[in-house]
Amino acid sequence: MAAFVAKQMVGNKLNAVKGAAGGAVGGDGGDDENDKEKEEEAERERQEAIREAEERRKEKHRKMEEEREKMRQEIRDKYNIKKKEEVVEQAPQEEPNPLMRKKKTPEELAAEAEQEDLDDFTSKYCGRAGALFGRFACWK
Repeated sequence: MAAFVAKQMVGNKLNAVKGAAGGAVGGDGGDDENDKEKEEEAERERQEAIREAEERRKEKHRKMEEEREKMRQEIRDKYNIKKKEEVVEQAPQEEPNPLMRKKKTPEELAAEAEQEDLDDFTSKYCGRAGALFGRFACWK
C-alpha cells in the first residue's frame, strides 16, 4: 500500500519533469491540460487509496477487539466472574469531591447565615424558657 502511494506521488512529479523536458523539444501546448487532469485523477486515486486503507485498518481493529472480548468472556465463564457493567454506568455518579463541589449563590449563603443566627437565638433563649416554664422546650 505504501509503495503504491509513494509511486503515485513520485510518479506524478517524475512525469511532470519528463513533460517539461519533452515540451521544450516538442512544443505541444495541450500537455498542461492533460497534466492537470492526470494530477487530479492521481489525487483522487490517492485519496481513495487512503480511505480504503483507513477502512481496512478500522475493520482489522474491530475484529481484534471482538476476538479479545470473546477471550475475556471465556475467562469470565471459566472462573465464574460477572462482567462489570454496573461500574461503567456508575462511573459518572462518583462521590462528590469537596474540592469540586457546586459553589453556593449569595442568596444561599445569606439563607444559611440567617438560619445559623436563628439557631443560635433559639438554642440560647429556648433553653432558658424551657427551664423557666418547664413545658416549652422550644418554639420557632
